[in-house]
Amino acid sequence: MSAEKEYILDEISQHTTTESCWLIIGNASNGGPKVYDVTKYLDDHPGGAEVMLDVAGQDADEFFEDIGHSKEARAELKNYLVGNFKIDAATLAKMKADAEAKAQQKNSGTGIMLIVLMALF
Repeated sequence: MSAEKEYILDEISQHTTTESCWLIIGNASNGGPKVYDVTKYLDDHPGGAEVMLDVAGQDADEFFEDIGHSKEARAELKNYLVGNFKIDAATLAKMKADAEAKAQQKNSGTGIMLIVLMALF
């Protein structure tokens, strides 16, 4: 498939199984979000297939970056490129809302932990 093809989230979200596993990886700092069909790589993934299946059909960029993949892993990923992720206004708004909610949840958890630690000491 050509890397010029664009996919919307509704299309990508249908690929969440061992028979068809797609991921969105990429962000503004590294060329933008791209769509990868990693189905054939599931059995070879050093972290196991389950790791990729957990984020199949969705934006997996944060998980991919948090792991700290090597240059070799990033080069290997290019072999599975099927196209670009087309973000419409509704999807962008949902992604921003999800990111804000996640950040808020992370911050509130930190605040609670800080209060507990202060109470202990």
